[in-house]
Order: sequence, then structure tokens, then C-alpha cells
Amino acid sequence: MTILGPELRRASECEAVLRSLPGWFGIEESLQIYVRDTETMPTFAIEAETRLLAFATLEQHFPTAWEIHCIAVMESARGTGLGRQLLAHVEFWLREQGAQFLQIKTIAAAHRSPQYAETRKFYEAMGYTPLEVFPSLWSPGNPALQLVKSLSAT
Repeated sequence: MTILGPELRRASECEAVLRSLPGWFGIEESLQIYVRDTETMPTFAIEAETRLLAFATLEQHFPTAWEIHCIAVMESARGTGLGRQLLAHVEFWLREQGAQFLQIKTIAAAHRSPQYAETRKFYEAMGYTPLEVFPSLWSPGNPALQLVKSLSAT
């Protein structure tokens, strides 16, 4: 397996990863935005035998503060450690860029989705701390949970 990035430019393959996960990426408009952003934002991916299995797109808010804009692992590769491997690589790269904080927003627990319960569990296992819930950031029925991790403390 190979980790690629930060200039990936493989939007159609990122789209295939997202489409394999309709429980997370079932809103077409959002899916298309995530795909488009892989072309312009720093994006890392894991490839095995020329097949893209996972990717993460990053957004810089300030010189020391970044956000995971999108991260996804192909449905058939979930549970194999690729997400952990990819996120560890992203965090290492961000430290090299001088980043001190990395945040992620996901669906809050008030939305009873088993998929997003898995997502929250994953981030907390990776050392991310829930910071704030924004009840209507995305829409009233989609409460956003912000999680944060200090990169300088790891």
C-alpha cells in the first residue's frame, strides 16, 4: 500500500470511494462538493495495486489550525486500519507544516445514526475531543459536532 498526496488529482476515484458509503455520503450535492474539493485542497489517499481505497481532504483555516474536510474509506476496506493509517499520516504531515490543531465536524449524537455513532467512536479513539455542538450549522435536523485534537501534544 502507498500513501499519496497532498496533490492527488484523482477526483473520479475519490467519488467512487464516497459512493460506496451511502450511509455517510447520501446527499448528492454534498458528495459533489467533496469530490470537487479533492482537486483544489490538500488530499491524501491510500492506494493498493493502483486502486484508491481511502482519502482525506484538508482545509487550512489559519497557519496553525486545520480541518479534516472529508475522510472516507471504501466500504469493502472498512475495519482494516486504513482510516487510522491515513489519519496518522495526515497528522504527521500537518505537524511538519507547523499545524498545532486539527478539527473535524461530524453529525452529533442527537441525530440517531448508527453510521455516525461509528464515526464519533473512531475519532475519539484517535484522540479527538468533542468540543461543541452546533444545532443548525448544516441544517436543523443535522446537528454538527466539532471535535479537536492538539497536534503539538502528540
